[in-house]
Amino acid sequence: MEAEQRADWGLPFLLKYENIAWFEDGIVRILDRRVYPQRVEFVSCRTHTEVAQAITDMVTQSCGPFTAAAAGMALAAWECRNETEAAQRAALSQAAETISHARPTTVSRMQRITGGCLAAAERAWAEGKSVPDAIMAHLLVSNNKRYGKVAQMASHLVDRIPDGGRVLTQCFGETIVGMMLREARSRGKDLKLFCAETRPYFQGARLTATVCSEMGFETTVITDNMPACLMQTRGVDVFTCAADAICLDGSVVNKVGTFQIAICAKYLGVPFYVTGVPDQEHPTGSSVRIETRNPDYVLRAMGQRTAAPGVRGWYPSFDLTPPELITGVVTDLGVYAPDRLRDYLSAADIGPFEMVI
Repeated sequence: MEAEQRADWGLPFLLKYENIAWFEDGIVRILDRRVYPQRVEFVSCRTHTEVAQAITDMVTQSCGPFTAAAAGMALAAWECRNETEAAQRAALSQAAETISHARPTTVSRMQRITGGCLAAAERAWAEGKSVPDAIMAHLLVSNNKRYGKVAQMASHLVDRIPDGGRVLTQCFGETIVGMMLREARSRGKDLKLFCAETRPYFQGARLTATVCSEMGFETTVITDNMPACLMQTRGVDVFTCAADAICLDGSVVNKVGTFQIAICAKYLGVPFYVTGVPDQEHPTGSSVRIETRNPDYVLRAMGQRTAAPGVRGWYPSFDLTPPELITGVVTDLGVYAPDRLRDYLSAADIGPFEMVI
């Protein structure tokens, strides 16, 4: 695929397709976001189960697992390439189950990715083509379409940020962060970014701040207990984040800490925009399973233990923000009030295997 056809043009290193996850020569290479940007290292996976484990272990996160999942399916096809078509079909179906369930909170989204890969495999078998190559071609098309929709979201989001606006982010919104800044730059609109650090993995400090700074915007990192003080004393024009799930009742599941920032934003009159599209599979927030991860992570900071021996930790990965705290959900079709998300589904043309961002 020619460079000009790719939707990742003008985006920083972290958001280029090959630098997220990529299958080639029997190996999936995944950028290890746990150590980036201090070190640029790739985890090499030689089986699809290793890809699933890498996703579980947070080697990549935000939208990174979606690219990794498709690359993992290409690897699964390569693993069983010398078997009968029936055996390949069974192996790929099992791989889709394994990969899509690597993280419980995003199962429905991952199933769209793996389902699209299975459909690509079926076409390849029917046409006598290479299944791994067909799945990688599907990955490129899928990523281009997803990035294109995010670019439309970015346009609607930048409409709501004044020139010189001060923007507070939470965690790492992946593609929307880069697209928002690419759009702002194309309009000649200057923004100032404040990135909450987002413990215990520090995605805001390491990933979001790196993307913002690499794209040439003034970027400031704050600790997770500073958002209210920032809004109160220095002013914030917009608080924004992506979401791991946007439920049809308007509630949003995102990195733990989002709820408390939303409360502060509401109290201080700061608009809060969530980017993404609603999940048909989640009518209410109660339908989303919130992961509880290894509590030891909260007792450490960048690998160094910070708590005394015997002290316990608790690590819910996400929290749920109710719709009354959200100003609007920014989609590719425009901005919707949280209580009008079903209108988006009526207007959108979402294919059976299309990624819900």
